[in-house]
Amino acid sequence: MMNNIEGVSDKFNVENYLEARKMAQKIVLLTASQFDVGMSEEDGLKIIDELCVNFGIEKKWHPSKFRIGKNTTKAFREKSEAGVKLQENDIYFIDIGLVINGHEADYGQTFTVGQNIDFANCQKTSREIFNELKEIWKNEDISGVELYARAESLAKVKGYILNPSMNGHRLGDFPHAIYYKKGLSDFEKKPIENLWVLEVLIRHPESKFGAFFEDILI
Repeated sequence: MMNNIEGVSDKFNVENYLEARKMAQKIVLLTASQFDVGMSEEDGLKIIDELCVNFGIEKKWHPSKFRIGKNTTKAFREKSEAGVKLQENDIYFIDIGLVINGHEADYGQTFTVGQNIDFANCQKTSREIFNELKEIWKNEDISGVELYARAESLAKVKGYILNPSMNGHRLGDFPHAIYYKKGLSDFEKKPIENLWVLEVLIRHPESKFGAFFEDILI
């Protein structure tokens, strides 16, 4: 499949694909609206599952992730430390990967509660880096490899450390892995719009917390 890395099947429909994206964003925001101080990561995952049932979504292409506090530094394949619950001043992120009408969606966002300036700045910075990288991608002939080199530099300039394990990936109609299994940071061409997810996971250089943001390049 290496000659068709950015391919899709004849069933792919960009309108259905973008509708799936909107639904993923909606579920993330609705989950955050129901989550409160004292709740656990397991509680957050339960909310996600209940919302998926309510919206008739029967399949996920990756397990949902809900990370609180010190677990926000962890990449996708790392296990959360157990027993962590949301505090009055805290930070957490949600990452969901859904399949809706045969089309994949993947969206992740960080949220804060309380008045902790460091948490709020980290949350804001993760999205800022994403948006700046997106503008670079729009305006330059840049490969996925180069894009993540820029991500590392941007994080450093802003006072954070990029986690290279969350390095973007293909997306599309299910399953995208038949076309490409590696990360966007391994892709040596400029990624085309819609079919690539840009992920930004940063952590504070001294304290044990981080922030995450991901969406498709569009």
